[in-house]
Amino acid sequence: MTTLYLFASAAPPVFDVAEIIMDAQARGWHVCLGLTPTAALWLGEELPELERLTGHPVHSEYKAPREPDVWPPADVILFAPATFNTVNAWGLGLTDRFVVGVVAEAIGKQIPTVAMPCVNAAYVQHPAFDRSVETLRGAGVTVLYGEGAFVPNQPGEGRPEGFPWHLALDAVGAIVSPSP
Repeated sequence: MTTLYLFASAAPPVFDVAEIIMDAQARGWHVCLGLTPTAALWLGEELPELERLTGHPVHSEYKAPREPDVWPPADVILFAPATFNTVNAWGLGLTDRFVVGVVAEAIGKQIPTVAMPCVNAAYVQHPAFDRSVETLRGAGVTVLYGEGAFVPNQPGEGRPEGFPWHLALDAVGAIVSPSP
C-alpha cells in the first residue's frame, strides 16, 4: 500500500482532518498523521480516534534517537493546512518541530511533497512569506497557493469550509498514484 504522510498545522481546517484521512483512505492511501504541537493540542480529545483511523500513533514531537520508527516510509507527503509560521520555518530550514523537520529532510530524500498554506491576506504581505514559498517551490515542493489553489481570506474572515482539501488530495494523487 502507498503511504501518505498527512501533516497539519494549527489552522481552522485542521478540525477536518478525520474526514480528510477517510477521504485519502477511500482514494487508496495508507495514512500516517503528523501535527504541529499546537495542532495536537487543538485536537487533543480526538487523537485516540485519529490513531484508530490511521492505525498509527499521531506524531507531534520528535522521537528519541533509540526509539524505533513506527511509521512505514512515506511515498508522498501532504502538508495542509500549513500556517504562516510553518511555511516560513520550512523555507528557512528551521526544524525545531517534528513535522517541519520531516518535510525539510524530504527535500533531500526526494520524497514528493505537496503543501497548501492556510494564511490570511495580512500575513502574506510580509516579505518573508513569498520568499519562503519560492524557496520551497525551487526545492521541488508543490505549493498550492494562489489562483486555482488556496487564496488567502481577509483577517478575521475564517472560511474553514472553503479550504480546498480536494485540490490537495488531487495534487498528491497526480504526483504518486496510490496502490492497494
